[in-house]
Amino acid sequence: MSGKITYCGHEFREFVPQKTCAYISQHDLHFGEMTVRETLDFSGRCLGVGTRYQLLTELSRREREAGIKPDPEIDAFMKSIAISGQETSLVTDYVLKILGLDICADILVGDVMRRGVSGGQKKRLTTGEMLVGPATALFMDEISTGLDSSTTFQICKFMRQLVHISDVTMIISLLQPAPETFELFDDIILLSEGHIVYQGPRENVLEFFEYMGFQCPERKGVADFLQEVTSKKDQEQYWNRRDQPYSYVSVDDFSSGFKSFHTGQELASEIRTPYDKSKTHPAALVTQKYGISNWELFKACLDREWLLMKRNSFVYVFKTVQITIMSLITMTVYLRTEMHVGTVQDGQKFYGALFFSLINVMFNGMAELAFTVMRLPVFYKQRDFLFYPPWAFALPAWLLKIPLSLIESGIWIVLTYYTVGFAPAASRFFRQLLAYFCVNQMALSLFRFLGAVGRTEVVSNSVGTFTLLIVFTLGGFIIAKDDIPPWMTWAYYISPMMYGQTAIVMNEFLDERWGAPNTDTRIDAKTVGEVLLKSRGFFTEPYWFWICIVALLGFSLLFNLFYIIALMYLNPLGDSKATVVEEGKDKQKRNSRGTEDSLVELSNRSSNGPKRGMVLPFQPLSLAFQSVNYYVDMPAEMKAQGIEGDRLQLLRDVGGAFRPGILTALVGVSGAGKTTLMDVLAGRKTGGYVEGSISISGYTKNQSTFARVSGYCEQNDIHSPHVTVYESLIYSAWLRLSADIDTKTREMFVEEVMELVELKPLRNSIVGLPGVDGLSTEQRKRLTIAVELVANPSIIFMDEPTSGLDARAAAIVMRTVRNTVDTGRTVVCTIHQPSIDIFESFDELLLMKRGGQVIYAGSLGHHSQKLVEYFEAVEGVPKIKDGYNPATWMLDVTTPSMESQLSLDFAQLFANSSLYRLNLSLTFPVSP
Repeated sequence: MSGKITYCGHEFREFVPQKTCAYISQHDLHFGEMTVRETLDFSGRCLGVGTRYQLLTELSRREREAGIKPDPEIDAFMKSIAISGQETSLVTDYVLKILGLDICADILVGDVMRRGVSGGQKKRLTTGEMLVGPATALFMDEISTGLDSSTTFQICKFMRQLVHISDVTMIISLLQPAPETFELFDDIILLSEGHIVYQGPRENVLEFFEYMGFQCPERKGVADFLQEVTSKKDQEQYWNRRDQPYSYVSVDDFSSGFKSFHTGQELASEIRTPYDKSKTHPAALVTQKYGISNWELFKACLDREWLLMKRNSFVYVFKTVQITIMSLITMTVYLRTEMHVGTVQDGQKFYGALFFSLINVMFNGMAELAFTVMRLPVFYKQRDFLFYPPWAFALPAWLLKIPLSLIESGIWIVLTYYTVGFAPAASRFFRQLLAYFCVNQMALSLFRFLGAVGRTEVVSNSVGTFTLLIVFTLGGFIIAKDDIPPWMTWAYYISPMMYGQTAIVMNEFLDERWGAPNTDTRIDAKTVGEVLLKSRGFFTEPYWFWICIVALLGFSLLFNLFYIIALMYLNPLGDSKATVVEEGKDKQKRNSRGTEDSLVELSNRSSNGPKRGMVLPFQPLSLAFQSVNYYVDMPAEMKAQGIEGDRLQLLRDVGGAFRPGILTALVGVSGAGKTTLMDVLAGRKTGGYVEGSISISGYTKNQSTFARVSGYCEQNDIHSPHVTVYESLIYSAWLRLSADIDTKTREMFVEEVMELVELKPLRNSIVGLPGVDGLSTEQRKRLTIAVELVANPSIIFMDEPTSGLDARAAAIVMRTVRNTVDTGRTVVCTIHQPSIDIFESFDELLLMKRGGQVIYAGSLGHHSQKLVEYFEAVEGVPKIKDGYNPATWMLDVTTPSMESQLSLDFAQLFANSSLYRLNLSLTFPVSP
């Protein structure tokens, strides 16, 4: 990296940039076991209050000098947000309200294995996690992914107010911003191929491109135009100098042109003038690495670790039950039997029993490896943002497991010690307990360290299993010390298992009941117990027991130290860049007409157009549903807030019909129930309570058969990373197509699907890992669609197929979706913040409001005319402005605040409308 970066004239070495500014990642990394409020509280607690206390002190001084008496409520708020180290803060409530997260504040965040908040709410939580801190420079990376256009607009509007009122510096990167959202920004930075094409006031950006010979057409979002005008594939359609022949204007040409443009000249002049450091307020740049003291950081991490342990209590209870069951099984082996003692042959049986016990205690700590790997992504994010030092994360994980080690070791000893018939003296019993406790602590520490080194589940499990093999082999039981080659003796002494094995066998065989005289002259030992120990190379001096205990505790300390070092210096595996896959010349020729043309083609296709034939036939099916309600058990967190009732209703009397050859958009604000409705219709809800009727072409839906005729494209593109595109599809086809389809037909069908979704140029490309290598985001999305299509479904559900994509990539995916519809299939898509072109490429719309109620279901019409006419007919609803995105407008005019202002319920209004009755007439023919 080269160049120079300064903040207020100061270089990075003069302050702590991670605390001065905040980076909001596009990746939503949170602990799924914590609620939204708990996540924000922890973030605010660790980040501290920054300069708020100093500013409050200065404000109070000036108020006293001016004789001003502050408003009591404002004064109380200012003082509360200036106190650091608090477990909860008013800032959290403030951010929850601003980001619209107050409705889910006490709901678990959730993850891939735990139900939680919606994807849009999780994205807002990622933003709020940094907003609760004191940073005055904010860098936000694709914060709108997964959010509806109305919510994105409201958040950006708040950000604009924050910038102007609090004098905050803020940079936001957005994908497919709606025109009204784009209008909120003061300055625009347009990047292409690593070059700055434009940087300056938003008002001058179109002037610059007109200066370069390009013009943005009507009903085209400026942001979409800016993304496409620098692309070789899409540029020509915007050429405005009709008197001159078009020639491609490269990014370098744009960059050079900007330098000669008046905005570029003003920027260059500003950069040449050094910033006067004396104008910088002393509190503007943070020089302390962490926001609160080390003790407060430790307490915050300790409280969170205890909370996570309580939320994962099932795992710890299961581990305890597991070792209890193993103890009981071990008891039954020795029940009503007597283990004879006194001879060498008897001692061999005790050796086996002791080794078996040691293995169980050791293996019971292996769950710590999975826990560590699972928590690392969140740790890496918070470590890099200087939430806390690595030791503050590691120590609570160690200290809070000590009681669990004692409990698990105690259960094993209590249930098996006297049943097996070990040395009966009480001192021997407690020594054995101490030894097993130390072994368990050592195992937990070892697995934590291996998890931090491996960093992924596959690598960590491989390394962990290999390590167990080594320490068991060199523990002194499987291979005696005297049988180990001399050049490997050092490995014997550094094996933690050797010290655990030595401690427990010495505790047993140095008991007086093994004190019979030795009759074997080949071994220099006085008693049978010493013979048993020396025969396998163990020590016989009693003090070695305590040396082994100290060694085990030392290993625990050492592994925890290594764990902290690994957390401190190791980063996530893999590069932070994706490999761009070249799609070939044929694909370039196919796309040369431009994204605009392809979208116009999409919007102009009628549902009655020609259908594409394929080698495998399918039966077009309609899906009708009436009075669908969905409930879940009331979360305990919401009950604790005083909310009554045993069930929480997520869908309310939802009805509609999806038909073959019709592309339907399922739209609503984040948390409206779009994905929930799709999950219910697709039969993917494994919990909760579903009411209502769902029919397929007039027949009552049967889930076992419906699963064979439907496909579901999830929002997350999950694929095997080490196979090619073709291998992914052929594998899915082998598993999901009927067994009576021959191999040749199956392969022909896969080829047709690849052609349909435009993946043929990528057939031999490795899928790879997201954000690391392999396919791009847009290519992964098309692969997700293809994996479902090779099952030859009649009905396909797609959850946010364009989220996380820019305008060009979204257009390519939507072309794939339209190709799928043109085969005669029934396709339903949930969609967030679509551009005007993408929104109007849909045939019909099902619009939902928060609370799971339908407020519009019907055709969009040309240029969304029917949708606009319906809502503009409602008295009091503001008319849509010229150039305004209909998708954003309809969400803006149907908000709860608008309902309150107009004193109406849009759901009730729709239920009483002629459009609703028309929908019923469409639904009944396909219902029983």
